[in-house]
Amino acid sequence: MNYFEELTVGESDSVGEYEVTREEVTSFAEQYDPQAIHTDPEVAASSMFGGLVASGWHTAAMTMRLLVDGRLADSRALGALGVDSLRWPEPVRPGDTLSVRTEISETEVFDEERGRVAIAVTTTTQRGDTALTMVAQVLWERR
Repeated sequence: MNYFEELTVGESDSVGEYEVTREEVTSFAEQYDPQAIHTDPEVAASSMFGGLVASGWHTAAMTMRLLVDGRLADSRALGALGVDSLRWPEPVRPGDTLSVRTEISETEVFDEERGRVAIAVTTTTQRGDTALTMVAQVLWERR
């Protein structure tokens, strides 16, 4: 349960594993990103991806789940101001197992009660492919 003052630039951590299922890929996409590459295996097979792929927004949601379970739930994090440089370099496919690496890239006093922590986030698959990168701007409780 680190306070802002206990966090250091360069501190890194790896968190969790999350197995992506076909049902979850299509269910998420049907509700939030109903493009055929996410919902229709036949269309996806003839696409540039050669098969069904998760929505980037789904990849971000799965990443967030891993971050909360592995790092944020037992911390003094108060919420995020947003994310910078969100990218999806490689697609996530059903059957992939995701893991997340974080590194604190910047800290700054925000106000008397909070600090801002920039956290570089990288989500990878079991093959080592980078599926997501972003920099989360998180408010953290000060002592």
